[in-house]
Amino acid sequence: MSDEDPGNGPHDTPDSLDAFEELVEAETDRDPDLAVIEAGSRTLRTQGGPPSSDVPARPEDPEVDKALREVETELAARWGETKLEPSVARIAALMDVLGDPQRSYPSLHITGTNGKTSTARMIEALLGAFELRTGRYTSPHVQSITERISLDGAPISAERFVETYQDIKPYIEMVDAQQEYRLSFFEVLTGMAYAAFADAPVDVAVVEVGMGGSWDATNVIDGDVAVITPIDLDHTDRLGETPGAIAGEKAGIVKQDATVILAQQPVDAAQVLLKKAVEVDATVAREGLEFGIVSRQVAVGGQLLTLRGLGGEYPEVYLPLHGPYQAHNAAVALAAVEAFFGVGAQRPEPLDIDTVRKAFAAVSSPGRLEVVRRSPTVVLDAAHNPAGARATAEAIGEAFDFSRLIGVVGASGDKNVRGLLEAFEPIFAEIVVTQNSSHRAMDADELAAIAVEVFGEDRVQVEPRLPDALEAAITLAEEEGEFAGGGVLVTGSVITVGEARLLLKG
Repeated sequence: MSDEDPGNGPHDTPDSLDAFEELVEAETDRDPDLAVIEAGSRTLRTQGGPPSSDVPARPEDPEVDKALREVETELAARWGETKLEPSVARIAALMDVLGDPQRSYPSLHITGTNGKTSTARMIEALLGAFELRTGRYTSPHVQSITERISLDGAPISAERFVETYQDIKPYIEMVDAQQEYRLSFFEVLTGMAYAAFADAPVDVAVVEVGMGGSWDATNVIDGDVAVITPIDLDHTDRLGETPGAIAGEKAGIVKQDATVILAQQPVDAAQVLLKKAVEVDATVAREGLEFGIVSRQVAVGGQLLTLRGLGGEYPEVYLPLHGPYQAHNAAVALAAVEAFFGVGAQRPEPLDIDTVRKAFAAVSSPGRLEVVRRSPTVVLDAAHNPAGARATAEAIGEAFDFSRLIGVVGASGDKNVRGLLEAFEPIFAEIVVTQNSSHRAMDADELAAIAVEVFGEDRVQVEPRLPDALEAAITLAEEEGEFAGGGVLVTGSVITVGEARLLLKG
């Protein structure tokens, strides 16, 4: 969910600048050619459990539920994820007193503007299919805070979440007493994740940044592989107002001698990222050059892909997720796992195709173009910025044959809401504006005023309560009759989607 601020690398030398210029010249839109890249090899180890496709509900045991609520209350009393003091000093101090648990396993570190969580889930599925025990840390959560920390493809249990918090709580309080500011909500969760992974123990961690890169709390790891998903404008007040400025902050996860897996980027962002890679002697694999999508066909429930990885082609890969952007996420995830295993460097042959197919076929991404109801079809998607909304709108048009689509939108007040609505305007026949329960939610009437300017008054309905908004949208979609093609898309915020998911699936 989060992002960061530019940091300066070593001073440029003539040799590094020449190499940088060569890389920039080679950065083109898309090219099927494959180049061999250097990457670090790793050993396969122990078997993990099967991935869980769903998100956890509240614990059934009242005592466990009470204990979890107490932890949630204590965490909520700390700085929230939108209040930041750009420094890794506090989290580094916590790691130090915990004995640096984050250094007891290799890691893949993921940043970018959109697609981070889906890419993380794909990477996790691939690593698990190759019999590695995985830990995954992502944010924000859709329904339960325990989703953020996963072991072997499934969120940790509420009992384990509480136990992990209680185990490190004395150390958290020790660091709080020594620092100018207490550890934030996100910093404590990050510490819990790294401790839980070491305790498991995991063979490899898949870690998504909260916000930015260089001063994000997750950035006390040195990822063997740094993954950078597409960069666009988001959190501009903290990260910068151009893709290039934002890339300067996100480049902070690229560490000495790492391998960088670079999704397709705006030119100014690509230049910044490639320059950083040169400065730290990192090896770069770029989508469209060293890896990418060879072909893509829409299929029932998802899409059928042929991917070009670092070790060759992977044909007939079924991905049960909708949208071109998920195909690009899959290409990035595959390249990241190949790099982790040394494919293209120590290993000349590609990964086992049957294992790759099995892993991708089992991938899920809750709240990302997720169908939660039929007759009429209700789709949930957590798009919360204009770039994400454009990708969702494109995917909806490709994957669903709606004759009339009703939007339910509840957004956060700190986002580019007008840009979000403008991206959805071509595909929504009508829009029902609402608000979620978060303190960050934009007031429904304020959102409606912007929606009227974008859609016109006749296409906008206001329902401040989310249950009423869902009911109104479903009623509007049903107006065409039982066998017509009306549908509902709930979007605008991960929190809106999570609350709608509870209402519709709970």
